[in-house]
Amino acid sequence: MKNNSFKSNEVMLHTVTRIVTFIILSFSVYLFFAGHNDPGGGFIGGLMTASAFLLMYLAFDMDSMKKALPFNFTALIAIGLLLAIFTGVYSMLEGDPFLTQYFDYFQLPILGETELTTALPFDLGIYLVVIGIALTIILTIAEDDA
Repeated sequence: MKNNSFKSNEVMLHTVTRIVTFIILSFSVYLFFAGHNDPGGGFIGGLMTASAFLLMYLAFDMDSMKKALPFNFTALIAIGLLLAIFTGVYSMLEGDPFLTQYFDYFQLPILGETELTTALPFDLGIYLVVIGIALTIILTIAEDDA
């Protein structure tokens, strides 16, 4: 009797996935940091990161990806929401309208004079929420056996 079960050789798929994932994640980080001055920010950066993670989930099996990315995406949503809400509430505590943006220039050791703004933590909160929601929905559908 012939054994028809064989181990699939997906070396090319895994190699290309690693390269493309690195490119997508690099671009998502760029979009995230460019967001408060140029188009981009937490939402589109989060979508790009979620698409990179989804590509990895498609190329590799679900169990190995859960070991490699041991995130609780539901908790990621909560952390992101709290961070985004706190950014808005902070401006109210200062006596300004909700989500007033503050910025100043700081002298940082390696970067030199750098502008820091409160839009960055807000964008980080949105970034985490988008990643958490997108991957929770997609992985819930993928894990459905029905």
